[in-house]
Amino acid sequence: MKNDKKKSPWAWIPTLYFAQGLPYVAVMTISVIMYKRLGISNTDIALYTGWLYLPWVIKPFWSPFVDIIKSKRWWTVSMQWILAFTFAGVAFTIPVPFFFQLTLAVFWIMGFTSATHDIAADGFYMHALTEHEQSLYVGIRSTFYRVATVAGQGLLVIIAGLVETNTGLEPAQLSVVANPAAEQVVASIPKYDIQVADTAGEPRFVYTASQIEVGSVAPAEVDGVPFKAYAAAVRDSVRMLNEANGFVASTAQVDGQQSSEGGVAASTEKESAFTALIRDWFGEERQTVADDIADNIAVVGVRLNKMPVTDEPIILSVTHQSGDQSIKLEQNLLSTRFEFSRDNWDKTAYLFFEIDHKLKDRTEASFVGASGNIPFAWIIVFVALSVFFFAVAMYHSWVLPRPLTDGREAKRSASDILKEFVQTFVSFFQKKQIWVAVAFMLLYRLPEAQLVKLINPFLLDPIDKGGMGLSTGEVGLVYGTVGIIGLTIGGIIGGIAAARGGLKKWLWPMAWSMSLTCLTFIYLSYFQDSSLLVINICVFVEQFGYGFGFTAYMLYLIYFSEGEHKTAHYAICTGFMALGMMLPGMAAGWLQETIGYRHFFIWTVICCAATIGICAFVKIDPKFGLKEKE
Repeated sequence: MKNDKKKSPWAWIPTLYFAQGLPYVAVMTISVIMYKRLGISNTDIALYTGWLYLPWVIKPFWSPFVDIIKSKRWWTVSMQWILAFTFAGVAFTIPVPFFFQLTLAVFWIMGFTSATHDIAADGFYMHALTEHEQSLYVGIRSTFYRVATVAGQGLLVIIAGLVETNTGLEPAQLSVVANPAAEQVVASIPKYDIQVADTAGEPRFVYTASQIEVGSVAPAEVDGVPFKAYAAAVRDSVRMLNEANGFVASTAQVDGQQSSEGGVAASTEKESAFTALIRDWFGEERQTVADDIADNIAVVGVRLNKMPVTDEPIILSVTHQSGDQSIKLEQNLLSTRFEFSRDNWDKTAYLFFEIDHKLKDRTEASFVGASGNIPFAWIIVFVALSVFFFAVAMYHSWVLPRPLTDGREAKRSASDILKEFVQTFVSFFQKKQIWVAVAFMLLYRLPEAQLVKLINPFLLDPIDKGGMGLSTGEVGLVYGTVGIIGLTIGGIIGGIAAARGGLKKWLWPMAWSMSLTCLTFIYLSYFQDSSLLVINICVFVEQFGYGFGFTAYMLYLIYFSEGEHKTAHYAICTGFMALGMMLPGMAAGWLQETIGYRHFFIWTVICCAATIGICAFVKIDPKFGLKEKE
C-alpha cells in the first residue's frame, strides 16, 4: 500500500475520532439536557429526540455513495465543515420563538451529517493505514471516541451550568445530609411564610431550609399507610402544588401512570405459559420478600424574596452540584425547572428528594438553583462546538494524508453510480464466508450483549433480590469509573497485542478473554461479597476482558470489509454489529427476571460457547495486522 507517510497517525487519529464522537453525543445526549433546561416536557423530549438515532441505524443504506462518489478524505473534511455550520445553526435558532421545531430540524441535519462522517472517517482509517497500523491504533481510536463522549456529557454540560450560574440571581445553595443514625422524622410538605428579613437586599431565592438532615431508613408506615404509598402521595402532592401555582406546566394523565405504590401499575395479565415453564425449569430458588424496603424522602420549598422588577419571568433550575448521588433529586416524574413571575413570586415551589436506603454511612450532597440566562448558556456551548469544528476541519484539511487508494478520478454517469450502488450490496453478500462472517458479527458479543443490560441493575438491586445492594453513588464509581478504565486499558493493550502478533494469532485468546471474565459476575452473584474493593476488582476484570476481546471483533470487521468497497462494507458490518447487540439485549431483562441473577449469569457463560464456537469457522489471513517487512 502506497501512502502519504509525512504525517504520523498520532497527528490525526486522536483528533479524527474525538471529532467523530462529539456530534453523536450532541445529538443524543446534549440535546436532551438542553431541551430539559429550556422547559420542554419529558414526553416531547422522549418522542422527538428518540427519532434522532435513526441516521445511525440506517447509515449502511447510503454508505455506498460515500464509497463511490469522491474520496473518503473529501467526505470526512466536508462533513466536518457542515457540522461546524449545524452547531452554529443550533446556537442561532435557540433564541427564536419556535426554537424547539427549528433546533430539532438542525439536529436532524447534524445527525445525518455525523453518521456520514462516521462512514467516511472509518473508511479513511482503512485507506490511510496499513493493516499493521490499523491493528496498532484500533485501541487509540476507541479511546479518543470515549474521551469525546465524556467531554460532551461532562465538560460541555458543566460549561453550560457555569454560565447559567453566573448570569442571573445569586445561586441558591442547598445541602441535603443523609444519616442512617438520624432520628426518624416523617417527611411532609413544609409551609413557608416570607420573613421581613428575607425581603432585604437584592432579589434572591430562599429555601425553607438551606440544610436538612434526613435518615436513610424510612419508617415502615405512616398512620397505618405503607411508606411507599405515603411517599407516592407526597410526590403527587408536590407535583399538583407546583402545577397549581404556575411554576411548571400541568401534565395530563397517561396510560401506564404511576400506581399508589409509586411504581408503574402492574399488568393484570397472567404470566405466559412459556415464562412459567422457563421459571420452573431454570429459575433459581430464592425466598421472596413481602415488600421492598422503601427509600426515605424529603421535601424542600423554594421561593423568591421579593416581586420581580420586570414582567419577564425568572427561571430557576435546581441541579445536583456535588456529593453523593445516592441522594437523588427526583426529575423523572417531577420538574426541577420553575418559572417565577409577578403572579406567583410569593408562593412556594417544592423539590422532592429520595434517599437511597442502602446508604450505610453519613453522606451529603449539594444542590444549586441557577436562575441565569439559560438560552444564552446553551448558545455558548454550541458556539464553542461550532468553533471547534471549524478549527478541526481546517486542521484536518492540512494534516490528513492523501492515500492513493482513496477515491477515483474517473467520471461516472448517474446510471453508473446507481449500478455501482446496487453492486456494493451484491458484492458484500458475495464475499467468501459471508454467512460465517454474519454469524460472527451477531454471535461474538452474545454474552456481553445480555450482560451489559443487567450490570447496573445487578449492582443496584438489594441483597435479598440477588443483587449487590450498592448505592447509586457507589455504582457510579464502580461501573462508570473503574469499569471504563478497565475497558479502555483492555482496548489499548488489545490493539498493541494484535499489531505484534496479528489478528489470527490473537483471535482465540481474545475470544476467551470475552468469555472467561464473565465468571466474575457468577462469583459476585453467588457469594454476594459486599466489599467495594472486591466488586471493583471483579468489574475491572470483566470490563478489561471485554475491551481486550472486543479488539478482535473490530479488527475482523475491518478485515472482512477489505476490498473494492471497503467503506460501504464496513458500514454494513456495523449494522450487523448493532443488531447483534440489540436483539439479545431486548430479551435479557425478561430472562433475568424469570430465572434470577445467578442463573442468568450462568446462562451468559453458556452463551460464551457461541463466541468460542464461531471462531472455529472464521478464516483469517495470518499476515493481517502484522507489520510488513521492509
